[in-house]
Amino acid sequence: MNRRDFLFSTFSAGLTTAAAPAWAFANSASSPGFRLTDVTNAAGIQVHHNSGAYGGKLLPETLGSGCAFLDYDSDGWQDILLINGMDWPGHKRQRSTLRLYRNNRNGTFTDVTRGAGLDIELYGMGVAVGDYNNDGFPDIFTTCVGQSRLFRNTGKGTFVDATRASGLLEHQGFSTSALWLDYDRDGLLDLFVCNYVRWSPEHDVFCSLDGTHKSYCTPEAYRGDTCWLFHNRGNGTFEDVTATSGIFDSSSKSLAVAMFDYDQDGWPDLLVANDTQPNKLYRNLHNGKFKDVAIEAGLAFSTEGKARAGMGVDTGDFDGSSRPGIAITNFDNEMIGLYRVTSPGVFDDISIPSGVGAASRNTLGFGCMFLDVDLDGALDLAIANGHIDETVCNIRGNVGYAQPPQLFLNSGGGKFRDVAGQVGGGFESPKVGRGLAYGDFDRDGDLDILLTTNNGPAYLYRNDQEAHSRSIRFYLQGTKSNRDAIGASVRIFLDEQTQSRIIRGGSSYLSQSELPVTFGLGSREKIDRVVIDWPSGRTEEYKDLRAGKMYNCIETKGIDANPAF
Repeated sequence: MNRRDFLFSTFSAGLTTAAAPAWAFANSASSPGFRLTDVTNAAGIQVHHNSGAYGGKLLPETLGSGCAFLDYDSDGWQDILLINGMDWPGHKRQRSTLRLYRNNRNGTFTDVTRGAGLDIELYGMGVAVGDYNNDGFPDIFTTCVGQSRLFRNTGKGTFVDATRASGLLEHQGFSTSALWLDYDRDGLLDLFVCNYVRWSPEHDVFCSLDGTHKSYCTPEAYRGDTCWLFHNRGNGTFEDVTATSGIFDSSSKSLAVAMFDYDQDGWPDLLVANDTQPNKLYRNLHNGKFKDVAIEAGLAFSTEGKARAGMGVDTGDFDGSSRPGIAITNFDNEMIGLYRVTSPGVFDDISIPSGVGAASRNTLGFGCMFLDVDLDGALDLAIANGHIDETVCNIRGNVGYAQPPQLFLNSGGGKFRDVAGQVGGGFESPKVGRGLAYGDFDRDGDLDILLTTNNGPAYLYRNDQEAHSRSIRFYLQGTKSNRDAIGASVRIFLDEQTQSRIIRGGSSYLSQSELPVTFGLGSREKIDRVVIDWPSGRTEEYKDLRAGKMYNCIETKGIDANPAF
């Protein structure tokens, strides 16, 4: 059965109510079943984002920056990359660079930025991690204001700047989020880059709330800019196919992008969150071209028919239907958009009945991600909140500059509840949140959280399970497909229940989570089977796999298990 057949065979189940796996109700009582512990200092993560703000109120200062979990040295342990800004020309105060932290495998990290060759100043915004040359070591693309940069991993613990050699040097803009994907399924990762607006320090617009003092402009003050799509030629270089692929749109003001299989046909599609412009849903036509179907899908505008201020985006099967759901964070008073499929190819915003809408009305969301934080089998939703202007409380007394993150636990039946105030670790303390990513940095089987703030510190929260829920994890390696297996679908089956994940980069906001996928099993000891649909078109199935293990799956070569977590 292919993925399209599977979609329609399961579509009628749960059409009117969002069904959740039976074990998803195990932790629906008042206790969330886990704790978050702030281990930032203990882990050795010491970085302060530099927005470059000096009083000039330049637009990019409000938006950075992102983060990533990645295994840069391919030792099986997740490392951390934090993106940084820099001082503006003529206002130099400090030196600030990217920061790469190597996992010491004991709960601590070592700053290896200089030794890795990443001790470089740039006005960074976001990051996308992917093995574009299929050599087994992940490469890094950093989006920037001005010239974005591609850093090729040498496999020896260092990176070299491959921006010029790859043919990406002449592409400059106000770039934000990016991701790697194999849109033509030729086994090579291509690159999609979001651009916000046409802006430069020399053409900064004067905006003011009182007619005298400069304030940060809204995006309406600037012209939009198109996203970019670069095709991987397979020889270390990329071809700009933005225009020929159907992606070109100079009206977009894009801040985030997520890859998912919208129509369940095995080909990757792209959802782009735009600020004050309609969101875009680029459906893959299988011939190197895309078509925007956001309006038909119900994702371009709010339910009132307005273009909202899309900031972050993620997709995931949060209702256990094997169909992708969507979260899009927006400006304050706009609420989070939470979408589920109601008929083939059409989404409905369920934010209000789900409980997410009202809880997010007075927040401005950026990073967002679906993850099974309590390992009960249902995807939860984490949000990084924070405003763009510190004077907002003087304008709207019910909205703050620093805002608490939110952690919506999936209660089943299409309902969520915010437990950020119950999980500890200071997670609920107000922050000017931006980037958000997850990864199992301590290899205990649950997902830890990395959160960045604008012009402030990064936070690393260790997930500590209290309900003793179990998980099973899969790390995929392509042979016929791209080595990272980006675009692969993983489905597990147990007791007539199904969970699904897609291997993907990007999503959230300016950030990237780890590539291995995690399935919560509650108290279950095993799964009946796992089905992997590889981007190459190959399908593989394995049965009777035990909980508490990480399974390495190599395309065409089988599966093996690492020791228990």
